[in-house]
Amino acid sequence: MSDLPAYREPVAQDTARHKHTVPATPARALLPVILPALAVGVLASLLLLLVEGAAEQLEDVLWQDLPDALGVGRYSVFWMMVVLTGTGVLVGLVVWKVPGHAGPEPATMGLDARVLPPGVLPGLLLATALMLAGGPSLGPENPIIAVNVGLAVWLGGRLLPRAPGPLWVVLAEAATIGALFGTPVAAALLISEALAGRQSEGPLWDNVFAPLVAASAGSMTITLVAHPTFDLDLPALGTPGWGDMLAAVVVASVGALLAMCAVRAFPYVHRAFGWLRHPMLALPAGGVVLGLLGALGGHLTLFKGLDEVGELAADPDGWTAGQFATMTVVKLTALLVAASCGFRGGRIFPAVFVGSALGLTAHALVSGVHPSVGVAAGVLGVLLAITRQGWVSLFVAAVLVASASVIALLCIASLPAWLLVTGRPQMQLREDGTSVR
Repeated sequence: MSDLPAYREPVAQDTARHKHTVPATPARALLPVILPALAVGVLASLLLLLVEGAAEQLEDVLWQDLPDALGVGRYSVFWMMVVLTGTGVLVGLVVWKVPGHAGPEPATMGLDARVLPPGVLPGLLLATALMLAGGPSLGPENPIIAVNVGLAVWLGGRLLPRAPGPLWVVLAEAATIGALFGTPVAAALLISEALAGRQSEGPLWDNVFAPLVAASAGSMTITLVAHPTFDLDLPALGTPGWGDMLAAVVVASVGALLAMCAVRAFPYVHRAFGWLRHPMLALPAGGVVLGLLGALGGHLTLFKGLDEVGELAADPDGWTAGQFATMTVVKLTALLVAASCGFRGGRIFPAVFVGSALGLTAHALVSGVHPSVGVAAGVLGVLLAITRQGWVSLFVAAVLVASASVIALLCIASLPAWLLVTGRPQMQLREDGTSVR
């Protein structure tokens, strides 16, 4: 493994050293990373499938078998309060008592996971599975990436001790992102965006070669086993017109502004739950608030939101503008609360629901707003504010409607939306509770 590329953090270098083109990495240095990348990709996707499969089984018990046996409505106000509060209690117990306390404060975690010791990972997996099954508005991405990174570094360091440590980090991150989105494109875009923000050694494709192998293996494993799809099967968009461009710009900008309200409120809501000073107080309290929000917005505002978006998209005219708007605000508030009170989870998938509901609100208010344009632009604006990842936001928004003609509209709409969010606080906190910028 001595020919493995370094994969070290690039450092600032003197301008004079960059007057000459950095030579490309020879093929003999890239070939040894293929097998490790394939192995990480397959294992990372299988772990994701295992956690989501276990969570789905528990979800069926909590939201179907138990209420049916007790003779209560599956999504009655009473049952939503019971399950969400109970989920807060169970996750609170894991954070309190399980070794490792289910990892670091989730509000400080993003897609760029830190390396956690192996003893922390079982508790983090358990807390994530309980959260996914119980209904809080968070997705699996952040904790699953963290677990896969920890496992890859731990196992890789033992099986291939001569390989550089950062290699396993980037492979695990790329593999998990490829598995989460069912395509390596999202991982390639995310890595390319990260490399653009710093000076990297060698051509771009040399740097993304190994991560792309891992992401491809992860996405193909998920595709072959689970057959996921992000296409919402919305009405097809023909040749876009001036009205479509205007709608995309307005909806994306509104989405960015709306999501920035939650971003601005994030440190204050997090601080409010922090005043409770114990996971057995903060998490059950968060569960109570989420139960009340579920009662207000309906059962579609529960869970990570991807399946629920499919239900909305299956009947874009099935709800009034007021109902769509209510679901938009409730889901965004639920995302804010769940991310603030200590539940382990990511923010991308519920943000997709928020953007989709916002786009359908625009369609219900103005019939001339094509549902595909509204949904794609809404998701774009909300994701730009929540994630601050431009390429990933464009990719997710475009893949939801599976229409080539919408891509140009989204590129145009991303420009004013980006101006609204760049340089402002992100939905991630530092250890001292202040917002990352």
